[in-house]
Amino acid sequence: MPAILETSPESAPARLLRRHDRDRYLLALFTPAPRRAAIQAIYAFNYEIARIRDTVSEPVLGQIRLQWWRDRMDEAFGNGAVRRHEVLTPLADAIRHYGLSRDHFDRLIAARERDLAPEPPETLAALEAYAEESAAPLQLLALEALGASSAEANRAARDVAIAYALTGLLRAASFLKQTQRLPPSLKHDPKHVAARAQFNLDAARAVRSRVSRPALPALWPAVLAAADLARLRRAGFDPFAPAFSRADPWRAWRLAMASWRRRY
Repeated sequence: MPAILETSPESAPARLLRRHDRDRYLLALFTPAPRRAAIQAIYAFNYEIARIRDTVSEPVLGQIRLQWWRDRMDEAFGNGAVRRHEVLTPLADAIRHYGLSRDHFDRLIAARERDLAPEPPETLAALEAYAEESAAPLQLLALEALGASSAEANRAARDVAIAYALTGLLRAASFLKQTQRLPPSLKHDPKHVAARAQFNLDAARAVRSRVSRPALPALWPAVLAAADLARLRRAGFDPFAPAFSRADPWRAWRLAMASWRRRY
């Protein structure tokens, strides 16, 4: 199906990602141009709901904002008009044009509602479940927008999402100089979190010979997760070490090489 969406890199979702979610801004740029606007809208929606926890003073205010997005999903998946909004409007276009699944959006919103609780996940298993619910539906939506869903690609996307989310928590700990989102038993031993991220990354790559080429842009977060895990190993699994806490200047290059090699 030919794309009908705006593909300008300076669309409102693209500008939002460029300012606030550099990784996903770059990931979208390496998506084929006809599908790029849909990916940018999906990733921008994710940023909008993920930031709610850090912008409200109490959970009930976050719940109100998340309910706003649930109501907007009702509009987007309906047949009527959708209110004008810099993210919602292009997202509704993508939903209707590519037949995106409502369940994936509902799972992402529900995960962010659980994120409003002040207590972190209590165990590594709970942390991994949180990583899956807050990240896997996003990559499954990307696969749908790419027209590349399959059993193998969906399985790989789930594992890639978990690996990227877990390494993202370690990057956040490094940047914020605190580990409040890690289970209490793991705050002083991030190596176990890294090990689970690596396990999921290896599982995703074990099936890559059976994943179609069009699915690759949804799986390239694996490239960034692998780079972060390598940097963390070199830092002795200390997320606060300068070798890990410094920004990785090679992320665009890593994605360019993955695109050229057609690997994740």
